[in-house]
Amino acid sequence: MVAEIKIKNIYYMLAYVLDFLHETGVEDLQEENFDNIHELFAAILVIGINKQLKQGLHRDYVQQEEALASLRGQIRIAETIKQQTQIRGKLVCVFDEYTEDSQHNRILKSVMQLLLRHGDVKKSRSDLLKLLMHFANVTEINPTAIRWDSLKYHRNNASYRILIAICRFVIEGLLIQTEKADVYELRSWLNDGKMYKLYQDFILAYYKRHYPDLSPNPDTVEWHITNNAHSTYLPKMKTDITLHQKNTNKKLIIETKFYKQIMQTHHYAETLTYRSDHLYQIFAYVMNSSKSANGNVAGVLLYAKTDEPNIPVMDPLKFCDNPIWVEVLDLNQKFENISSQLDKICEEWLGPLQRVD
Repeated sequence: MVAEIKIKNIYYMLAYVLDFLHETGVEDLQEENFDNIHELFAAILVIGINKQLKQGLHRDYVQQEEALASLRGQIRIAETIKQQTQIRGKLVCVFDEYTEDSQHNRILKSVMQLLLRHGDVKKSRSDLLKLLMHFANVTEINPTAIRWDSLKYHRNNASYRILIAICRFVIEGLLIQTEKADVYELRSWLNDGKMYKLYQDFILAYYKRHYPDLSPNPDTVEWHITNNAHSTYLPKMKTDITLHQKNTNKKLIIETKFYKQIMQTHHYAETLTYRSDHLYQIFAYVMNSSKSANGNVAGVLLYAKTDEPNIPVMDPLKFCDNPIWVEVLDLNQKFENISSQLDKICEEWLGPLQRVD
């Protein structure tokens, strides 16, 4: 399995990905120690929601349907007949109500309840209970039914973006639905899929913050085809991260890997090798990206450290003068060391760089 990761480093990874590294209040968490990941998410929510309460809970127009004695909004004739509300002198009406019972606030309330009922939260427990008093008029919802892509952000609720993102990490990364309907449990750690995505996004966000001149971004690599053959069915090649040094036209392609096993053993031999599919992938990216074969593109496989003993680090091997190598990043060390290794990786190929803090 992937080696143990410091909870504090999960905080830093989230801070880079969600861009709250220097947010007032949240940055104070750098000095805290967390017993588990539930405490980390609870602490971030407590600070963020308290800050939001000072501005006031966002209100939105929410569609309501209710049997009323006076006309409001649009009459639902079919529902009125079905419910026979006309006998009581009422009509079923649909209307928009300006309320704090919005989807964003419902998500916040539901996740606070999840952490309190099913999470290992002690330090922030009383703070969460106090916050819930401000959500008395907000409906708790089924967390598995949230349509994240339908949530809209604008000037009046932009401050919710980070809070909702944290809630999404809790629900998608920790939530387990048991065999009983509407009964949940919370994992003690983020599931592998969410952890892989966080790791990948963190590496990209790190380079975007500290090396913006290198234009860090995923990049589409075109196949280097030298004839006019039909290429419609060739798969797309998209890198995780490409760093581009404009003055030298050098590129560094970084492929992030978060796997339980870095090494593989072939059935016909006892010797260990790196995973062939990963090496073929980075090789294809580098060689097709370096169309002139002038050695201006390098590639690195950046693995998160696993519990495998003695993972060898591969020194750069040159293919048509294009270096390819393997790095292993230990996420269970001090963040300063993680940062130093990430700096070194890009300087290894691109030379001394100006780091932005």
